Amino acid sequence: MPPILALENISKRFGAVVVADGINLALGDGEALGIIGPNGAGKTTLFGIATGTVSPDSGRVIFAGDDITRLTPERRCRLGLARSFQIPQPFSGMTVFENVVVAAAFGNGEREAAVYDRCAELLARCGLADKANKQAGGLTLLDRKRLELARALATKPRVLLLDEVAGGLTEHECATLVALIKEVRAGGISIVWIEHVVHALLAAVDRLAVLHGGKIIAEGDPRTVIHSPQVEEIYMGIAADA
Repeated sequence: MPPILALENISKRFGAVVVADGINLALGDGEALGIIGPNGAGKTTLFGIATGTVSPDSGRVIFAGDDITRLTPERRCRLGLARSFQIPQPFSGMTVFENVVVAAAFGNGEREAAVYDRCAELLARCGLADKANKQAGGLTLLDRKRLELARALATKPRVLLLDEVAGGLTEHECATLVALIKEVRAGGISIVWIEHVVHALLAAVDRLAVLHGGKIIAEGDPRTVIHSPQVEEIYMGIAADA
């Protein structure tokens, strides 16, 4: 079966800085893929290339078998490719419910009144039902991250890209978020998750890829990858032949 999302020979540089150097990465339908790498490795740039906010210098983005490299972010979203952002930025002057309605109506091309019931269900699913009428600007960090996830899910994605959703959370909050992501994945949505909180990834993904120096340097079973000599050298300064 062909992948639901594939980055084919993607290259991107900003001046002298190479953030992607012929990257090939594929996501199977129903799969959860984790991506780790040092700060500045180009992880978020890859998400931008996948969703259309960043143009690659070369290469293609394939979604459900179609080349979407030249499509706008809005068009990609309506095809079923959604993402969250590392720093949640809700419409702070609007309520939590209104934030999700905007995502559902504009992100999926539906009439506002037609999405109310689904948005209420999403808020309950994401643990935000009791905060539906609260202004989004007053939410805690965990609830802003929950709202970020709810807004992405409101667009009815086939693929969900998560950018460091566990960052800044306590252990308990992180466990709550991981449980929610597992539930989302069980609903048939394919996931790519960038994260520095590695134990969260190991609890939720099928496969792990490591990005370093603009290249995928390791890929495969998450626990095997995380304990490989090359990855340990990058993250902990342990020489590969030590």
